[in-house]
Amino acid sequence: MTKTIAIVGAGLGGLTTGNLLVDRGHKVMIFESHTAPGGYTAGFRRCGFYFESGTLSFESLGVFKKAMDDLGLAERLPLVRMKMRALSPHFDFMFESMASFKEAMAAAFPADRAGLDGYFREMDPLIDALRPVASRAMPAQFAGVGKLAATIPYITAGPRLLRRLKPYKGMTVDEFAARHFTPGTPIYRLFTGLGYPRMEVAAQAGMFLVVTEDYWHLEDGMQHWADLLTERFRAKGGDLRLHAPVEKIVTRDGAAAGVISGGERFDADAVVSACDYKKTFLELLDEPALVPAAYLEKIREAPVSEGIFTIYLGLAMKNAALQALLKSPSVSYNPLDHDIDPYDPADAAHFDKTAFGLYSPSLVNPALAPEGKSSLMIQAVCPARWQDDWHHDDPDAYRALKTKVRETLIARAGALFPGLIAAIEFKDAATPLTYERYTGNTAGATSGWSWNPKRPFYEGGQFKTTVTTPVRNLFIGSCWAGQIGGIPNALAAAYLCAREIG
Repeated sequence: MTKTIAIVGAGLGGLTTGNLLVDRGHKVMIFESHTAPGGYTAGFRRCGFYFESGTLSFESLGVFKKAMDDLGLAERLPLVRMKMRALSPHFDFMFESMASFKEAMAAAFPADRAGLDGYFREMDPLIDALRPVASRAMPAQFAGVGKLAATIPYITAGPRLLRRLKPYKGMTVDEFAARHFTPGTPIYRLFTGLGYPRMEVAAQAGMFLVVTEDYWHLEDGMQHWADLLTERFRAKGGDLRLHAPVEKIVTRDGAAAGVISGGERFDADAVVSACDYKKTFLELLDEPALVPAAYLEKIREAPVSEGIFTIYLGLAMKNAALQALLKSPSVSYNPLDHDIDPYDPADAAHFDKTAFGLYSPSLVNPALAPEGKSSLMIQAVCPARWQDDWHHDDPDAYRALKTKVRETLIARAGALFPGLIAAIEFKDAATPLTYERYTGNTAGATSGWSWNPKRPFYEGGQFKTTVTTPVRNLFIGSCWAGQIGGIPNALAAAYLCAREIG
């Protein structure tokens, strides 16, 4: 039976959900507040330079390939296997494998050899237990016999995985590192700074697998991905409306029944929220009383993942010269000389001492910059609501703070890579407030909910995907459907939403 479906948000989750639903014969409308699709999985051009909006890569080739094969797009999305350069005053190496990482750590911190041995003695079995399923398509992406076949590796690897993860359930990387290294030392700062702040140990094990074995970029940029999904969706009869924010999710008889956008009501048999979970229930839902008060309070209080500050630089420098400086399109730098509190919004010196990453789209694909020039992004994690939420109530103070942070990070990068600053011919920056404005994510959250296992929103584990909500016919079709978000969760949510809707 054909149904009418309204989807709020044209990010990766919303676009994939929309494509899966039109393939089932449904009438689907996607409402996007921005003027371009993609959300965090997007990009833009300035002065001829292409930059990723925020997301640089995806975390699972298996999940990606299954989804794009199903939509017939895989061959139109060429990939580049990436290897990150890790840099600090203590080491400089290519993060190519766990073996290369261990060798670099042993050389950089010979006095901590016993701690390193103990750390890897515990971490290696977690990585080994995750490996059989980490890069596979998710069972949620299959139906029928295919789902059974896709589930078998999880059944065979599951008991071993659960057994090995059980002692570390709810343990943060800070607690784990403190077992082996002295807090306040460079090596402790290194291991607690890998990945999201204070994430669960199992998530860090997965991060090691991604960086060393499953780290990919889209050769033509993330916006190309969003554009192909959009093109396919419209060609199949889908209705994507850009610059069309949803003001309300309409309910009838306790169930989602449509949306209001631009003052006009659009009735629907089901609504998929592919946007911020908090705003879905705290701002968009027309009848909050449909949701238990305790659940609404849980939504209100649950922390979200950290935001980022991103700098976009257009360089009057050939790609060969930039390659000679960076050695890799992706560089992670950590000075390891200060303790960083990722939850301290009052730390005015945060960007003077925090780690940051560099990424060059034009080193992945020279066509992403003008001839003879190159592009570079600098990104640093930011505490939520930093400096009175970036002085958002005072536009002049906000712009001054944004400029100060931009110049601080540029100066720090310039000190590492001589000649970089002199080559800058274009520069811009995005704060977490910029991301909140363009993606709708609370505080510019980069991956939905917080990765800290001490304050989870979802019960039942870090890797579970949940698309149903307390409101009938209202589903979550984005990375917010899982505790640790990310592109795999967004894609899994799309499949689960399509299955729930029928």
